[in-house]
Amino acid sequence: MERLFSYGTLQLDQVQQETFGRLLSGEKDTLIGYALSEVRISDEAVVATSGKALHPILKYTGNPEDQVEGTVFEITVEELAQADDYEVAEYVRVATIFHSGNTAWAYVCAETEKARASIS
Repeated sequence: MERLFSYGTLQLDQVQQETFGRLLSGEKDTLIGYALSEVRISDEAVVATSGKALHPILKYTGNPEDQVEGTVFEITVEELAQADDYEVAEYVRVATIFHSGNTAWAYVCAETEKARASIS
C-alpha cells in the first residue's frame, strides 16, 4: 500500500469516486515547512471532476512554523498512478515526512520544488 497526503480536492467525495472509484479512508496529519497557496486549473476534465477552477497547492518554505493539515490516505499503487493522472503539470509528487513521523507522498508546487532542488 501507498500513503498519499491530501490537503485539497482529493479529500472531496466526488473527486475520490471519479478518480479511484471508491471513497478513501485515512488519518489526519500535518505537513511542516510548506504553506498553502492556490493555482488556477485550466484542464477542463480536472475542473469538471472537482467543480473548482482554483485548487489549493503547497509551496515549500522550509519554515517549521508553516504547517498544513490534511489527511493521509492508504491507496494502492494503481490508485497512486490514477492520482498522478488527475494532478496537472503545476504539481509534482514528492515523498515527505509529517508531524507524526510518518512518510507519505504529497503533491506540491512543481515550481517551488524545482527551486528547492536547485539549492540543495
